[in-house]
Amino acid sequence: MLITLEGLDGSGKTTVWEALQDVYPDATFTCEPTDSWYGEAVSRSMADSEADPLAELFLYTADHANHLSETVRPALADGGLVISDRYSDSRFAYQGATIERSDADVQRPLEYVRGIHSAFSRPPDATVYLDLDPQAAAERAGRTDKFERGGYLTAVRDNYERLIDADPGRFRRVDATRAPEDVIARVEEVVADLVDR
Repeated sequence: MLITLEGLDGSGKTTVWEALQDVYPDATFTCEPTDSWYGEAVSRSMADSEADPLAELFLYTADHANHLSETVRPALADGGLVISDRYSDSRFAYQGATIERSDADVQRPLEYVRGIHSAFSRPPDATVYLDLDPQAAAERAGRTDKFERGGYLTAVRDNYERLIDADPGRFRRVDATRAPEDVIARVEEVVADLVDR
């Protein structure tokens, strides 16, 4: 089973991801961007406020393709549980918003990014969405890079809502405004229910 953790930066994904490692020590825990050289290229692009949005999208997509072939698919083929801190929905939401706000001549950016992935990606079996409003997310993250500006994060959150509306059976929404220990406990309940099915 492939379970992904999604939400705006500052929503607590990584904290939850780390806590789940104590509960599922035999699972494969992974993340995107990865620590491969593809992921390093993504990180360099993220730090560059002038990065071309389409070029950046394809860096993310290359990292995702490598992540699938090197980590996700082998673990699933062995019958394992894979839990990823960010996955393809992050790209749909974030890069969809980035392209929409750029001067790239791309119609329906969210659908465009999803279409690129549809040919090769492996959809998650379930996605835990840590729901937090954009202002609180930006404040918590304490970052001011191109992915943390309030208006931009509102567009990202809107994209997440569109993804949830399109596939409501896959997503489990968790209120990320609560105390960290409460969020962790709730996610642990959700994941336990998914794994026990």
